Amino acid sequence: MPDSQVESLPLPWVHNLTVSETLRRTARRFPDHDAVVFPALKLRWNWAEVDRRVDAVARWFISLGIEHGEHVGIWSMNCPEWVITQFAVARIGAVLVNINPAYRLHELEETLTAADVVTLVVGCPFKSSNFEAMVEDVNPEIARSSSPNWTSTRLPVLRRVIAIDGHPGPGWLAWSSHLHAEINVGELQLREQHINPTDIFNIQFTSGTTGVPKGAMLTHRNLLMNAYYIGQRVQYTEADRVCVPVPFYHCFGCVLGTTVCLVYGSALVVPAPTFDPEATLKAIVAEHCTSIYGVPTMFVGELEHSDRIRYDTSSLRTGIMAGSPCPLPLMKAVTEILGAREITIGYGLTEASPIITQTSADDPIEVRVGTVGRVLPGVEVRIVHPITRETMPSGEPGELCARGHGIMAGYYRNPEATARVIDSDGWLSTGDLALVRPDGNYRIVGRSKELIIRGGENIYPPEVEEFLHHHPGVSEVAVVGLPDAKYGEVISAWIVPKAGVVLTAELIREFCKGQIAHFKVPHYIEIVEALPRTVTGKVRKHILREVGIERFGLTESGQIPTA
Repeated sequence: MPDSQVESLPLPWVHNLTVSETLRRTARRFPDHDAVVFPALKLRWNWAEVDRRVDAVARWFISLGIEHGEHVGIWSMNCPEWVITQFAVARIGAVLVNINPAYRLHELEETLTAADVVTLVVGCPFKSSNFEAMVEDVNPEIARSSSPNWTSTRLPVLRRVIAIDGHPGPGWLAWSSHLHAEINVGELQLREQHINPTDIFNIQFTSGTTGVPKGAMLTHRNLLMNAYYIGQRVQYTEADRVCVPVPFYHCFGCVLGTTVCLVYGSALVVPAPTFDPEATLKAIVAEHCTSIYGVPTMFVGELEHSDRIRYDTSSLRTGIMAGSPCPLPLMKAVTEILGAREITIGYGLTEASPIITQTSADDPIEVRVGTVGRVLPGVEVRIVHPITRETMPSGEPGELCARGHGIMAGYYRNPEATARVIDSDGWLSTGDLALVRPDGNYRIVGRSKELIIRGGENIYPPEVEEFLHHHPGVSEVAVVGLPDAKYGEVISAWIVPKAGVVLTAELIREFCKGQIAHFKVPHYIEIVEALPRTVTGKVRKHILREVGIERFGLTESGQIPTA
């Protein structure tokens, strides 16, 4: 039997709607409420205005020849046009492909090819990323063309590129052109009528921290059901104002952010194109935000900002922290110093749209820091033995598997990879090790591939990381297994000290002495300025492992024994 049963609740109102229908409903209910706010741009749209702008861009997309089911990519930092593109693509029944703005040329070309992107919306240049120039690098025909009608040799499926910022050249379409598009309104209405909640709406690529990134196909229903239940856990209403400093290209931004706000009519407040701790604090204060999002490292940045004391963030009530485990000292600081007393923890993955379990705003802090909460309604979870696939007894760790309304339709054009993670009964294997407590809340104890086995002892990195976070001088920490001839593996800890604090390996070992089992005390301790991370803030532990093997003269076969 599964560890959790599907809650027998009435299906929510979003169950039989599309993203476009949900926008129309929200615009009717809350036309004058703030919908999208970019304080740094002095931009503020209400829901009626968002709906009108989405209509205009959707009609333009149809006039360009974008078909039902066609793949429309967006490659940009967070900007207002990202939100409009997301909803306009939904309105015409096309498929939105999120592209990581950190990608360079090779990754961009691979993604456009893997996802069969026909139309690409390209963002404004940002810092060292000139997105338009890079698109022309992988598709030189654009720069040489005297019109938007060209054919790409390297990307034969790609037919059109749209520049959000101005008009780079005759081979480009300009975003501003949508203001002059002419198309019969009835044609858009007809297109909308032929969209089903179970249609694929979004392709999001997995992070690719291990293996080759794969495009998870998510339906209108996947995203809307997930958004609905996420909003229930944080108790959102149309009065909430949600500060979203996380990237839109990631499910944190375009599901927990834009889509949750869409469902509840809450205001989406976006501080900056990318995460900036001061811009985030300013936005919370200026817009009286009630909710704040982020991965743990973002909250660390806000709390440790040199001018934080100048910002009164007492308007905060709740929020969501996800992406990696939250240590207790950080959770206490977020609730007591930032004031987000009802902040929640979410766990999931792109393939689950993304949230599987989440704490609730009214859970005690012990639950909100010690667990990742309960399973969302309509989702089942099993904890299985990683090898035998037998269900583990309650309280015993194993691999977490899930099925229900959030599970993706599969990986795009990759049935073999899909079959490896979703079995014939619809169970998605997450690769995460977890256990369920007697109160029904789940704890993530590590990744199955990150489990450290030292001389037969199973060590879960999050447990050691949580302990080390209690050291008053530790800002961030990552624990990784390194090869060892005697024990098979030993623990390495990579520690970022708080500003102005001097830490040494000896001080950390002394802190561990007598407090945790000897086999959990890190053998290698490195004090570093920063941890390698993905754009969404996840620590790239495979990089730390590679660095450790080289730095300490180790090999995968463990030729050098430890003392």
